[in-house]
Amino acid sequence: MDRELTVNSKYANVSEVAIVLGATLALLCDVVFAQGAAGNVEWGSYGGDLGNTRYSLLDQINGANFKDLEVAWRFKTDNLGPRPEYNFQSTPLMKNGVLYSTGGSRRAVFALNAKTGELLWVYGYDDGKRLEFAPRQLSGRGLSYWSDGKTERIIYVTPGYRMIALDAKTGRPVAGFGNDGIVDLKTDFDQEITNLDTADVGLHATPLVVGDTVIVGAAHSSGANPVAKENVKGYVRAFDARTGKRLWTFHTIPKKGEFGYDSWLDGSAEFTGNTGVWAQTAADPELGLVYLPVEMPTGDYYGGTHPGNNLFAESIVAVDLKTGQRKWHYQLVHHGHWDYDVPSPPILIDAVKNGKVVKAIAQPTKQGFLFVLDRATGKPVWPIPEVKVPKGDVPGEWYSPTQPYPSISYSRLGISKNDLIDFTPELRAEAEKVIAKYKIGPMYTPPVVSQENGPLGILISAAASIWQGGSADPENNLVFVTASHGVMGVGLITQGERTMPYGLGSALTRNRPLPSGIRGSAEMQRASAPDGGGGDTRVGNTSVRGLPLLKPPYGSIYAIDLKEGKILWTVPNGETPDSVKNNPALKGVTIPKTGRDGAPGSLATKSILIVGEPGYGPTPGGRRGSMLRAYDKKTGAELGAVYLPAPQSGSPMTYSLDGRQYLVVAISGAGYPGELVAFALPK
Repeated sequence: MDRELTVNSKYANVSEVAIVLGATLALLCDVVFAQGAAGNVEWGSYGGDLGNTRYSLLDQINGANFKDLEVAWRFKTDNLGPRPEYNFQSTPLMKNGVLYSTGGSRRAVFALNAKTGELLWVYGYDDGKRLEFAPRQLSGRGLSYWSDGKTERIIYVTPGYRMIALDAKTGRPVAGFGNDGIVDLKTDFDQEITNLDTADVGLHATPLVVGDTVIVGAAHSSGANPVAKENVKGYVRAFDARTGKRLWTFHTIPKKGEFGYDSWLDGSAEFTGNTGVWAQTAADPELGLVYLPVEMPTGDYYGGTHPGNNLFAESIVAVDLKTGQRKWHYQLVHHGHWDYDVPSPPILIDAVKNGKVVKAIAQPTKQGFLFVLDRATGKPVWPIPEVKVPKGDVPGEWYSPTQPYPSISYSRLGISKNDLIDFTPELRAEAEKVIAKYKIGPMYTPPVVSQENGPLGILISAAASIWQGGSADPENNLVFVTASHGVMGVGLITQGERTMPYGLGSALTRNRPLPSGIRGSAEMQRASAPDGGGGDTRVGNTSVRGLPLLKPPYGSIYAIDLKEGKILWTVPNGETPDSVKNNPALKGVTIPKTGRDGAPGSLATKSILIVGEPGYGPTPGGRRGSMLRAYDKKTGAELGAVYLPAPQSGSPMTYSLDGRQYLVVAISGAGYPGELVAFALPK
């Protein structure tokens, strides 16, 4: 039976229902962290504001003193669940002198004194059997805050897909919200779910609070090797922040009679699942619009069971805040086969086109495209032509003849021989032998059925941007994105008796990286292991003597100017890995700064851009760890760095309290459970 676990930080037994240290909270000036608002001292939502700019006007911490930062406090999450968590992705919030976050393998909620890091209260909910089958586990991305000026609430979603409202001062569930503070999101869903425990739907993103409305998305298990063509549909819903009552539902797979239904051929809209919104959403209250980044339908690499362009899969959909009605949509990929769903928060920022200010939405993608659209109409700010793409030959598959190609790109647009490692002629020759086993080509080269005699699969650029997304400087019309520049082998194999005929795998090994019975995000499962290990989702070996197949950079930071629609600057993100620097095959070879594989989140302030290095790597003192770095926003020049004992795994946030600016980041990694670290300048 499900039960609540609430822990008093000083007196309670973890296994009992207990609660909360009372605390007198310091009052800050009542400032809402809104896009472009001056004098902000708080961080009130996941993205810093409803437009996910991750921007702060605070500049006490700047390029001149960044290197002088010291640890103000730290909070370990080791005991916030039945086991430690090694993939701590939260972005905390700070309101009225209190910092709030989720943490631990059960996704507990905790409140800290934002000045000292002292624990004020912690609340945990036991999802029971649902936790075993939850597709998105661990602590997730964080939580949301709501207030009517008198009462304050923390609203979050458990791994078992329950939305809970807590009193922000005490951590107790709010009796007037849902059923004793809980709304079961697997019910009242416009679809029949027969088994609430095992139904494949959950969420690791935070709800979006817009006034008195709470927007909640949906996520599912990885679609690399789906068992069936049917699954739960990832509808998006809005709820009343006071009562928990459902206000509206947007059908990401249209119902019969709704706009877009005819784009699902052969009646496939009736049974196809997924097509959820697992990334963060955004809203523009002035326009009365909510922006939904929608993922793929069931089957990340095979879509023959649902022919057609499949609206609203892989799209940005703008819906009315009050009614949920579609106002406009823009499809970023037509009937995809590459797992190029929309992974990151849309960024709301003004662009400048021909001297005219355009209220825009900028969407980073796995492809490394930045789609920039007029957020009132959905029309491209700069041209996005439809480009003819190759047609594949996988039996039963349906292919779109064209795909959209934005003019702004920040990653490789496909794989060619010119991308191969070229430190020495010998390494280049070996790399050419590796790719001879695969099919390569431009962006949107279609997958193939894996053959023992070749091709084993296609080589595609691994996801450039993922869930962390980017940040922005609204004052200077700049968007900042981090990007990974890896490569992935994608081959399809038959799946026997499953109703989804093809899944990811290799004809050489018949391996299925996500076999039936393994639930949850592959990314989260791998990173939650103490050693950071787990299944390898690639098809075959794509390295050369332990070196990446492709030439560097392996990871980069980009600044994109939305006055010109062009990249302003780019720099590698991170020092060259020891595995490259010390590789015997490179003895005597001068290696440029390569950056490291990964796309961590960033934070832009009045004066600097702050980004952590991906993964563990060389540090100045030789200690195991990583670095958090500050960059000049206009040039990309590095201005300072501080040491982290583990890599940044959540996105940085900042706030000011009693005249002191704090910089907080979630860290974790192989052998290092989740921890919040707060930096500040010496007093």
